[in-house]
Amino acid sequence: MTKFSLALRPYLASLLCVFALVFVAAACGNDKGKVEGVNMLYGTTGKVWKTAKETDAAGDKVKQTDAQQEESLHVFSNNTYTMTGAAGAVQGKFAFDQGAKTLTLTPDGAGTSNTFNVETLTEKKLTLVGTSGAKLMLEAE
Repeated sequence: MTKFSLALRPYLASLLCVFALVFVAAACGNDKGKVEGVNMLYGTTGKVWKTAKETDAAGDKVKQTDAQQEESLHVFSNNTYTMTGAAGAVQGKFAFDQGAKTLTLTPDGAGTSNTFNVETLTEKKLTLVGTSGAKLMLEAE
């Protein structure tokens, strides 16, 4: 019995190390589902968000055009925002509901608003999910 235990010891140690590495990588590298406070949207006074990746409702990556890559979302601490791109700028107000994990953008002068589910909100990452299931992953500039 002792020889059998000694023979398995290196394999068990290796297996334990693999499990530990997987656990640490999962705990450190995945912010999905983490939604922090509204101040993560705008920092101290304002923050600029740029598109990092976009997926369609099926989860397939959407190729960004050059114009889309230049678009940005500026979010300010006074609950206003400005979206800039090749077509110009759109300004409006936003409302963030941390409990419901939603972000509502209402352009100035518009009678309708757009509400997104917030899948991730940290200091550096923002993932918005549309009603179709399409996702927009943004990174803080």
